[in-house]
Amino acid sequence: MLKYSNNDYFCSVIYTMIRQYIAVLMLAVAFFASAQHDSSRLSELADSVPVDSVTDTVPQKHGVIHRVLEYFKDSNKPKEYKRFDFSVIGGPHYSSDTKFGIGIVAAGFYRPNMADSLTMPSNVSLYGDISSVGFYLIGIRGNHIFRNDSRRINYNLYFYSFPRKFWGIGYDNGIDMDNASKFNELYIHANVDMMWRLMRNFYIGPAAEFAHVRANKVFRPELWQGQDYSTFTTGVGLKVQYDTRDNLTATRHGCLLMLEQRFCPRFMGNDYAFSYTSFQANWFKNVWKGGVIAANYHTRISYGNVPWSMMSSFGGSNNMRGYYEARFRDKCEMDIALELRQHVWRRNGIVVWAGAATVAPKISRFRSRHILPNAGIGYRWEFKHLTNVRLDFGVGKGETSFIFSINEAF
Repeated sequence: MLKYSNNDYFCSVIYTMIRQYIAVLMLAVAFFASAQHDSSRLSELADSVPVDSVTDTVPQKHGVIHRVLEYFKDSNKPKEYKRFDFSVIGGPHYSSDTKFGIGIVAAGFYRPNMADSLTMPSNVSLYGDISSVGFYLIGIRGNHIFRNDSRRINYNLYFYSFPRKFWGIGYDNGIDMDNASKFNELYIHANVDMMWRLMRNFYIGPAAEFAHVRANKVFRPELWQGQDYSTFTTGVGLKVQYDTRDNLTATRHGCLLMLEQRFCPRFMGNDYAFSYTSFQANWFKNVWKGGVIAANYHTRISYGNVPWSMMSSFGGSNNMRGYYEARFRDKCEMDIALELRQHVWRRNGIVVWAGAATVAPKISRFRSRHILPNAGIGYRWEFKHLTNVRLDFGVGKGETSFIFSINEAF
């Protein structure tokens, strides 16, 4: 085993703080739900009882469980009178990489200008996770929509610590189960872009990214092919987007075409100089009552001296659900998925999907025999208006995954 000179004490303090923060956040769910329900009830009573009325009746008290149930009962009702509509939910999950865990999500919608009721609302989600294998995650993501949708700020910032597995770089290494080797990964990532609308449905703007990744307790260093275990990446670029979706979180119709070019030169402090181009195409259509067909195509092509931590990959909770996240990684990646989303009853729905993906060192090296299949089924519960809690069970080649998350995968 290799030894490291990193400040282990400092890292242990950070990890302890993260664990304590997530635990406190999860315990706050019931209290938050109870408090918000009580506040809503008091507001309703104040509006319905005449000022000159007098009563000796003592209000009936309910337990915490009843209050939580009442809280979730009304959580999906749009609250147009509120500038910020915010709710919290948590639940268990299982996946092939994080194993058993508990996730928590606090989702909110807001309007920067209450007088503008035509523009779609902005959204923000705070999310955290803790699992039985020692996985800890905290993050925030969202879309801030300016008045008349003239500008958009999209952001995703997160931190996690994860005792995970590494198969190496390339398809041949990823497909070999004997390559699975354990290591501890510390990951800090921030991605922000600001888009201006040039014409109807067409947006363009700058994008920036920062990532710090560190691998500790590496058992098979040969799989890293001589690369540094700790990497810093800072990138800037340009993003172009054509977007006709009816909303950003639970799309029913429309399409999204997005092209992004990112540069990560050495003069910006990068350990490795590289760049990448990514393209994504989403299409959504109502096909019958309560039924939506959703299609996704995504590719990411990297150039230059790409570090192991910034290779193109798939798997996890958003694409190729069922595969261990980043088990397959290389300079180039391509994935496709087709999903049927069906509303069933009240706030309940189901989805089924099928997909495929592959990786390669360059575009000309994509091979049909390296295409990996994917399929799955999921349950949807409308937590808030236009915000679904999703429970997905995905199947990959030789592995499966159960996922708890918020909003659709794409």
